[in-house]
Amino acid sequence: MSASRYAFSVKPQEALLILITMFWGGTFLAVQYAVTLSDPFFFVGLRFATAAIAVALISLKSLRGLTLRELKAGVAIGVAIAMGYSLQTWGLQSISSSKSAFITAMYVPLVPLLQWLCLGRIPGIMSCVGIVLAFIGLILLAGPGDNLLALGPGEIITLVGAIAIAAEIILISAWAGQVDVKRVTVVQLATASLVAFGAMVPAGEAVPALSPGLIIVALGLGIFSAIIQVTMNWAQKSVSPTRATVIYTGEPVWAGIFGRIAGERLPVLALLGGVFIVAGVLVSELKLKKKRKAASELTSD
Repeated sequence: MSASRYAFSVKPQEALLILITMFWGGTFLAVQYAVTLSDPFFFVGLRFATAAIAVALISLKSLRGLTLRELKAGVAIGVAIAMGYSLQTWGLQSISSSKSAFITAMYVPLVPLLQWLCLGRIPGIMSCVGIVLAFIGLILLAGPGDNLLALGPGEIITLVGAIAIAAEIILISAWAGQVDVKRVTVVQLATASLVAFGAMVPAGEAVPALSPGLIIVALGLGIFSAIIQVTMNWAQKSVSPTRATVIYTGEPVWAGIFGRIAGERLPVLALLGGVFIVAGVLVSELKLKKKRKAASELTSD
């Protein structure tokens, strides 16, 4: 067997996903600051309205070719985005950015579980082990005080948001390669904005004072959200959901690093919980990677 068989290589698409994952981890602190200036649904609506406009401005020519398939895909993904980010932002009102990031990472082992429930694809043994490890990590991370079996409102809200993000990943992969990236991205970002703004009414939110700090954060995160969505839609045409979710594992780690720099200090049990969640994410993808490696060895020997 040659040594080159085990050489590590990263596609340009994967390198970009790694880069945006690093910056993505830093957005948790920015959002936590934003919710001190605005209610969550208004901020998410403003953030994605900015993102939609940014992508639309560079996609004006291609928008005229929008198809019904692209419209359906964009609306479905946009609703999932709105739910995921709105609930995550809501949860950040009562939990730290580091804790939010680790709980949000639960979406990775939740992907095979949702595929089983919605598509009938039974998860493998390692996926089940990953789900169990991630759940143990969630209890250790989120259990307030000495009651490890109790989740606070912020943790529960963030966990539901993670389920919505898992649905987003599945939907993006389902339509990848069948639609125009720019057109779908505009539709999904605009949909996410409209859904978030619409949720202000039942949530009893009012439009806050548009302070310079709120505008700067919303514009900055909006433009970055546009970059994230375009990159995800483009990269996942050639990067499998399995490979993509492994890359996204770095998000809570980076969020924890940025949170610590900002002065956040998670207790030892919470840090252990974060380790369990990251381990669950990696383990849930282990079986597929081993199968592929074994298959490549058989064909090359």
